[in-house]
Amino acid sequence: MSRVERPRGVRSFVTRAGRITAAQERALATLWPKYGLDPDGPIDLEALFGRRAVRVAEIGFGNGDHLLASAHAHPEQDFLGIEVHRPGVGRLLLRLEEQGLGNVRVICHDAVEVLERYLPGPCLDEILILFPDPWPKKRHHKRRLIQPAFVGLLAERLKRGGTVRLATDWAPYAGEMLAHLSAEPRLRNLASDGGYVPRPGQRQPTRFERRGERLGHAVWDLAFSRV
Repeated sequence: MSRVERPRGVRSFVTRAGRITAAQERALATLWPKYGLDPDGPIDLEALFGRRAVRVAEIGFGNGDHLLASAHAHPEQDFLGIEVHRPGVGRLLLRLEEQGLGNVRVICHDAVEVLERYLPGPCLDEILILFPDPWPKKRHHKRRLIQPAFVGLLAERLKRGGTVRLATDWAPYAGEMLAHLSAEPRLRNLASDGGYVPRPGQRQPTRFERRGERLGHAVWDLAFSRV
């Protein structure tokens, strides 16, 4: 498996304790063995889910609203959620158990390391990155997740014809995303004009998207396929 080197001193997130409820703590303790993954080597997705299916990874799923809705709407597909913040992970575990969904597995770890070390490529049909932290201050731009090396890693993990979809409500970051993805020769923009695509009608609004709407922010969607 090829590996994209990325300085470990610069991460796209800061782990905050946040407010975690007693129910979420219990979910992390009792439901993690059922839905969670602590990989120590390459993940065999077919063995993990026990079948061959379309495989979708959502990076930074937040509270899990979109991931949950997608898994419920598409029981024939398998979903891998990657998120570092424990309250959101605990909330998702609770709702997976409530709805009896068996087509989701969760990793609470840095997405860059997950893609580098634990997912042999190409293994994914779709990758979703919805409203990643824009790190708006210039001195923090180095923390942005969508960088050339990471875009190359996304391309490596996608199957031929697979799709990476992104969304942001931060205009400067949207332009940066578009430039980085357009520069990756293994990816092709699905927008006919080489720009942004319409908002997918099936996308469940995330907490960050709803907050942006309240603030009057526009949203930019991108979709690129693996050639």
